[in-house]
Order: sequence, then structure tokens, then C-alpha cells
Amino acid sequence: MRKWKSDIEAMGIIICFYLILEIVLGITCPIKFMTGISDAGCGMSRAWMCVLRLDFEGAFYYHPLWMLPVPAVPVFIVREKLPKRVYQMLVAAFIAAFIIVYLYRMFFMPDQDIVVFRPWEGFIWRTVQFFSGFLK
Repeated sequence: MRKWKSDIEAMGIIICFYLILEIVLGITCPIKFMTGISDAGCGMSRAWMCVLRLDFEGAFYYHPLWMLPVPAVPVFIVREKLPKRVYQMLVAAFIAAFIIVYLYRMFFMPDQDIVVFRPWEGFIWRTVQFFSGFLK
């Protein structure tokens, strides 16, 4: 019971962290903000914000797997009650789904602006460029 409670608390902290980043700072994806390169989950928080507004078309636009956390969270919570092999296969299936969708969006949907490869727009690149100007 104690482990389950700490898992829920950890998930709550992560959700609050992302909400603060998005609502207060306007950072919709911390990885994309830092590196300029989208990750496989880019668009997921914006998709869930659409779901909260009952905008399911927008949710699918931002991330077609927006509904995957619904079955993933219970699987994670009861992971110790599942046979280890079943849990590993479910996690592998979740990861594979994200990778397949990520690669499809990156290479076959070049006109969308959610999954991108633009390192020159990332905070790290801009910071290096800024400080390299002082070294010249």
C-alpha cells in the first residue's frame, strides 16, 4: 500500500511540474525548450489540455497517443502484481507505440510544428552561441 501511495504522489508531482512549466512559463516541452529537438512525448500535455476542454480533434492533433496514459498508469501501479514478463511486454508495447508515432511524425509530417528537429532554437544552443560571442 505504501509503494502505491508513493507512486501516486510522484505522478502528482510530475503533473504539477509540467502544469507550472506550461501555464506559468509557457514551456510546453522542457526537452524541446532545452535542445530544440522534440521528444516522443511532445504534444502530450497540450493534447491533455485539449481533452480537458473536450476538444478531442485537437488532442489527436497534438499527440495521437494522448489516451495511452489511461491504461499505462494502472499497469504501472499494479506492476508488482503482474507477471514480470507481462509487465515487460506491456512497457515494450507502450515504448514501441511512442517511437513509431514519433518517427512517423518526424519524417512523414514535415509541415506540422510539434515534432521538430531544430537544435539552433534550443536554449542550450542559444546559450552556447551567446557565450561564444564573448570569447571571440
